Amino acid sequence: MTEEILSTIQSEVFGVWFLIGAALVFWMQAGFAMVETGFTRAKNAGNILMKNLMDFCIGTVVFIAIGFSFLLGEDLLGFIGKPGFDIFTAYESFDWSNFVFNLVFCATTATIVSGAMAERTKFLSYCIYSAVISALIYPIEAHWIWGGGWLAQIGFHDFAGSCAIHMVGGISALIGAKILGPRIGKFTKDKDGKITKVNAFPGHNLPIGALGVFILWFGWYGFNGAAATSMDQLGSIFVTTTIAPAVATVTTMIFTWIKYGKPDVSMCLNASLAGLVAITAPCDVTDAFGAIVIGIVAGLLVVFGVWLLDYKLRIDDPVGAVAVHCLNGIWGTIAVGLFATNTAPGYGIADANGVELTGLFYGGGFKLLGLQLLGFVAVAAWTTVTITIAFLIIKVTVGLRVSEEEEIVGLDAKEHGLASAYAGFSIMDVSGGIMDVNENTDLGESDYVAASDTKKEAAVPVVEVPSVSATGIYKVVIIAKMNRYDILRKAMNDLGVTGMTVTNVMGCGIQKGAGEMYRGVEMDATLLPKIKVEVVVSKIPVSQVIEAAKHALYTGHIGDGKIFVYNVDKVVKVRTGEEDFAALQDVE
Repeated sequence: MTEEILSTIQSEVFGVWFLIGAALVFWMQAGFAMVETGFTRAKNAGNILMKNLMDFCIGTVVFIAIGFSFLLGEDLLGFIGKPGFDIFTAYESFDWSNFVFNLVFCATTATIVSGAMAERTKFLSYCIYSAVISALIYPIEAHWIWGGGWLAQIGFHDFAGSCAIHMVGGISALIGAKILGPRIGKFTKDKDGKITKVNAFPGHNLPIGALGVFILWFGWYGFNGAAATSMDQLGSIFVTTTIAPAVATVTTMIFTWIKYGKPDVSMCLNASLAGLVAITAPCDVTDAFGAIVIGIVAGLLVVFGVWLLDYKLRIDDPVGAVAVHCLNGIWGTIAVGLFATNTAPGYGIADANGVELTGLFYGGGFKLLGLQLLGFVAVAAWTTVTITIAFLIIKVTVGLRVSEEEEIVGLDAKEHGLASAYAGFSIMDVSGGIMDVNENTDLGESDYVAASDTKKEAAVPVVEVPSVSATGIYKVVIIAKMNRYDILRKAMNDLGVTGMTVTNVMGCGIQKGAGEMYRGVEMDATLLPKIKVEVVVSKIPVSQVIEAAKHALYTGHIGDGKIFVYNVDKVVKVRTGEEDFAALQDVE
């Protein structure tokens, strides 16, 4: 009787813990939102928050409709769950806990994709592919692993989702970012279109990014531990879930310190997540030694992944989602076949015949490793085919990418009518203690004639007074880089403008030579002197002055200059007493 009571109590306790774990996984949505927001630019913060909110909300709708039954419905040929609506037709006996638990995992898969495609994806398109992932792609492959499907039947092991969630989200992110293309200015090209330089886009708020990492790490104890069935197993999972990310972070810190001269903050934050992703599949079947090795590899793999995308694949991933989730999801899946040990509490990996399987490094041979590789290949193939089809259909129908103007101005303003996610705050970007007003300066086109009107306006915006001057006299104020002064002066002289007032001012910009690194990419920022040129014209059309100044200042970067145009009511030449038009004839 006593044993029955204790068993009942334990069952109830772990039933409650199961739901608490689900709540912790839901809380990870906040972590993803903070990481993605902090690692990207302020002008897109609201858009990213909205996407992370809608991941879960849209995911809930489609998971109710078809996703849950595809995942945990009656198995059909080992491939898919039988569609059904038990949540509506048999609510009294519905598996409420499993529904909530699998729902929050499903939302995580879609969230991963948003980071790699941030800052240039249409919000409508994002909603569509998020729904596709939550309704079809994730539930079907997760059924293979957790719903009694063919992978579960042969002994494939993924305890909490290195393969089913993180690798799937990471592969989707990789393909999406490739199809979408890089952000404007991420890669500098020569006249033949060959990429000659990778440009760093520093995240606008690393404290928020770090907060997101801590939230995710906290939530990961529920992510990995919620399905534990005993205190011993739960304790062991907590240990491995702590060791792997900690070791991964230390590894990345040391590696970036040696390679770049200074420990990279954002890369170390990514490393913590990489270690967590890698330990997710083997968290219940590995020991401390295995967790350490898994963490070391994850820490190196995340740095390699960021470098690989930037310098070899030329794919723009603003937050490192592919390096963290795709590469380390694959590594975590394979690691089960290497480090699974039956000394772990509650160990239960067995093949279709019930024969216990252990990892290669623990005397189990290659069988479990082979099963893990098979599962990785099958799920990767399924994800690659389905998400590619989804992205291509979206691209040719509603479109996948925002316009050039929307990207340059920012998705907060253009997609959501939000002036700023930081209303009431003054935002400036800081790098190494020195201001850098614009972390994304390269517009991807250095030739003024070839540049679009949107790029010209972004590089040298013009602020004009709308009314026509009663006197026909205008004052043009030009803020420019000092190294463009001679070109500007010559352009003005060629127009016939010979009188100019020039003032030295200070501004922020980019300058070669500092050699600082951000995520393995050179990022040189300093406070630079600029000039303010003031001219007053009447006979020469002001439109010609503006066009000549824009042409002279344009280098293909945001911050090339700015032009202000004012009406002039009165001009008096002190030496002669001449006024208005007559006073300007010796300077035009």
